[in-house]
Amino acid sequence: MINFDNAATTWPKPVSVRNAVSDAMVLYGGNAGRGGHELTRRTSEMVYSVRETAAEFFGAKPENTILCLNCTHALNTAIQGILEKGDHVIISSLEHNSVYRPVAALVKEGVITCTIAEVSDDDEKTIENIRSAVRPETKAVICTMASNVTGQILPVRRIGQLCREKGICLIADGAQVCGVLPVSLEKDNISVLCTAGHKGLYGITGTGLLMTDCKFPIKPLMYGGTGSASAHPDQPDFLPDRLESGTQNIIGAASVGAGIDFVKKKGIKNIFDHENRLCNLFIRSIKDIPGVTVYRKKNLSYVPIVSFNIEGVSSEEAAEYLGRKGFCLRAGLHCAPLAHKSNNTPEGTVRFAPSVFNSDREVMVLVDTVKKYVRNLKNSKKVLNLFAEM
Repeated sequence: MINFDNAATTWPKPVSVRNAVSDAMVLYGGNAGRGGHELTRRTSEMVYSVRETAAEFFGAKPENTILCLNCTHALNTAIQGILEKGDHVIISSLEHNSVYRPVAALVKEGVITCTIAEVSDDDEKTIENIRSAVRPETKAVICTMASNVTGQILPVRRIGQLCREKGICLIADGAQVCGVLPVSLEKDNISVLCTAGHKGLYGITGTGLLMTDCKFPIKPLMYGGTGSASAHPDQPDFLPDRLESGTQNIIGAASVGAGIDFVKKKGIKNIFDHENRLCNLFIRSIKDIPGVTVYRKKNLSYVPIVSFNIEGVSSEEAAEYLGRKGFCLRAGLHCAPLAHKSNNTPEGTVRFAPSVFNSDREVMVLVDTVKKYVRNLKNSKKVLNLFAEM
């Protein structure tokens, strides 16, 4: 089984991550922040160490680094925790449903209003589209740092600069960027960064991060036990406790810390260069196959994701066939109908997303399989046409 669906979840995981998970099962059996005994103390120290690792990696502070279940959890915490009655929000036309749906729900409930700003092929136009959508009551701009459908990179640093000039909160979805490109709250002008722990950071599933510069207070999405201020009915007013109710994913936290260490040791640039080279090899090798359409434009920058379609079959049919041949690729709308509408692929695409563990050989075996599939489709069509003429 060769995994080219790493934009959903990276697999396989590094040996160091697998070892961290194994060690956590043995060493960190306490409930972090709950109690003063040795097991809890040891576990609490490990969790704080992970916060420090993540904070240093993304230019945040450990106490403002929140452990979440996934990027969707982080985005919902930020969106529902910052926006209030009467606020206006701007989202991009490439957003994942983890942004689109919570925003749409708040709009439907009459809490906020929303403008969808079109992402252009020209960064200047994208910035202008967002600028022209700003109103006096605009509270936040929410945008993905790179599309999970095509991989197109958005000018987030410049969007953030615009937001800071106007006193607007920028909530950035870094799910497809973190671990592949350098990201910094301060340098990229991000107010709240949300990301997955299980994608480019190579942690296990059920992990995510939210990091904030604290300029825009976030109301809790959940209320409950935090191990602090337990005598009071009110949720603590300090981070990270305010946004972390209930028992944490201790094993997941250990995996994320080990995953970030792996990325640092490997080098972000080396990871990007390797994955990007595999994408370019894939594109060069399939672009001339009759009936194959690759959704990329020469004047844009991309993270290592390639969307394509094969004429005459749906993306689901193509991915199912490739799956039977041993390849994992995602098909359909990728939980991002806005992006597919913008990309003019309303029926979806097949998505190729390599990781640092994939090889040139694996890419070329996939390319050969696509070629055979297209040839078989063509031959089948000829046979059908022949029967139709009889």
